[in-house]
Amino acid sequence: MYAFIEGKIAELNPAGVVIDCHGVGYQVNISLNTYSKLNGKESFRLFTHLVVREDAMVLFGFADEAERSVFQQLISVSGIGPNTARLILSALSPDEVIDAIVNENVKILQSVKGIGGKSALRLIVDLKGRLSKESISKEIFGLKHNTGKAEALSALVMLGFNKAAAEKALDAIIKSEGAALPVEQLIKNALKIL
Repeated sequence: MYAFIEGKIAELNPAGVVIDCHGVGYQVNISLNTYSKLNGKESFRLFTHLVVREDAMVLFGFADEAERSVFQQLISVSGIGPNTARLILSALSPDEVIDAIVNENVKILQSVKGIGGKSALRLIVDLKGRLSKESISKEIFGLKHNTGKAEALSALVMLGFNKAAAEKALDAIIKSEGAALPVEQLIKNALKIL
C-alpha cells in the first residue's frame, strides 16, 4: 500500500521512528540496522511494508530496498512474523542474513534471540533457493551503487566460476594493485588466478 514515506524525523529511537510527512506523523517500526542509518539525520526516505492484522495496521520501515526485500522474504516463512524478522535484521545486516541462509549457516541464524534450531532450518529450507536466485540476479543486472569489484564478480559468476573463489581472487588483486583498476582489467587478472 505504501512504497515509501519521506519527511522530517520527528522522533527517533532504536525500535521506531515518527516521520512528519506534511503535517502527518507516521509511526514506523524499524530495525537497529535502519536506526543506525537514520541517527543524526533531519529527514529521510523510508521504504515501507504495511502489516494488516485483525486488531492493528503496523508500518515497518527500512533504510533501503534491499533490507525491505529481505524482510518480506523472512515473513513469508511459516512461524516468522514481522517482529521476529525485525529482530533478525537488527542482529544481522541484510547481506549477512542472505549469506547465512544461502550457505546454510545455522549457527549465525541461531545467534539471533528467538531463533531456535527448527526456525533456522525452516528459514534455510524455505528461502535458500529464492535468496540465491535473487542475489545472483542482483549481481548480474547490477545495483544502483555498483562498484567495479561487484561488476567483475558478477561477470565471473556468469562465466561459471565459484562466487567465493572469484571474490577471493578479486580481493587479492585489489589488495595488491588497488581499487582503481577498470572492471575489464580486474576480470583479466582474476582469470589468470582462477
